[in-house]
Amino acid sequence: MKAIVNGIETYYEVSGKEGAPWLVFSHSLACSVRMWDGEAAKFKDRYRVLAYDTRGHGQSAAPKGPYTLEMLADDLHALLEKLGVRKAHFCGLSMGGMIGQTCALKYPGIFDTLTLCDTTSSYPPEAAPMWQERIRIAESQGMEPLVQPTLERWFTPGFRKHQPDKVNRVAGLIRSTPVPGYVGCCAAIPKIDLTARLKEIKTRALVICGADDPATPPAMARVIQENLPGAKLALIPQAAHLSNVEQPEAFSRALGDFLSSPASARA
Repeated sequence: MKAIVNGIETYYEVSGKEGAPWLVFSHSLACSVRMWDGEAAKFKDRYRVLAYDTRGHGQSAAPKGPYTLEMLADDLHALLEKLGVRKAHFCGLSMGGMIGQTCALKYPGIFDTLTLCDTTSSYPPEAAPMWQERIRIAESQGMEPLVQPTLERWFTPGFRKHQPDKVNRVAGLIRSTPVPGYVGCCAAIPKIDLTARLKEIKTRALVICGADDPATPPAMARVIQENLPGAKLALIPQAAHLSNVEQPEAFSRALGDFLSSPASARA
């Protein structure tokens, strides 16, 4: 389905039990709702699942950027308002986790729980040129030259070798990402600087990270966990950046155990 929220057309999918607690999934850069298909299927029996395409991705509008994380958080908040969602469990991976942190700080109390996966709360200044180079490539050559390097960061060598169908499916998502959306989000991502503010978030939180993630490694996950009061950390063995795709059972077990814990149920 599509809705006009925060001035743009946003694509979203809702599944699961009516009247059940809401569970929102927010995807990574250069992906779409499709990266959450497995989780939507697993959690729809217990939750009202919402997955949406971030501005500039999938079937959502891709206006010319640059974007900001605040803008992307506003998009999510406006979508929740449009759907009448007053409270939700949130799960975001990579850029989705950055949107979740930003939204939790800007709209306190909107999330029952906050699950931040393979993400970071800040980048060092020396990371900026890397993002500028990705912007340059996308603007001058399109998405194709970015596909293989991205897959190499997102999946371990063993997974790329033995699960070609799954890897090719994600390659298709990267390849089809609109250049303006990719560029707009690449302008927003490296500006994240929320570590010192994480202590303001009162929501129960889980941090998930692939043990072999080279893009947002476990050290970044530990920084979030150590600065977000009461946060738990779950490392997923034999997984790189898209830990939910590479190790879906371990990922869903970590998320499910957290959501079904007594404290989460009381949220």
